[in-house]
Amino acid sequence: MYSSKPPSKPPSKPPSKTNGKLSDTQKKQLKSHMQKHKDLKDLSPSQLKSHRSKMILRMKRGLTIAQAHKDIKK
Repeated sequence: MYSSKPPSKPPSKPPSKTNGKLSDTQKKQLKSHMQKHKDLKDLSPSQLKSHRSKMILRMKRGLTIAQAHKDIKK
């Protein structure tokens, strides 16, 4: 009448690529990226801060610099 199998569980979420911190290479890439924006003077100081925060958030999710920047520009 009842099967001996335990109820099936939904597949668990795979662990994320990162542990929530940026690697040293990611930090260097981000610093270089932000320096380019500073040199171009295309963003105000408050926009630079916002852009940096958005980039960090996306990079922690596993995106590259180019992917993160493209995602922000949408």
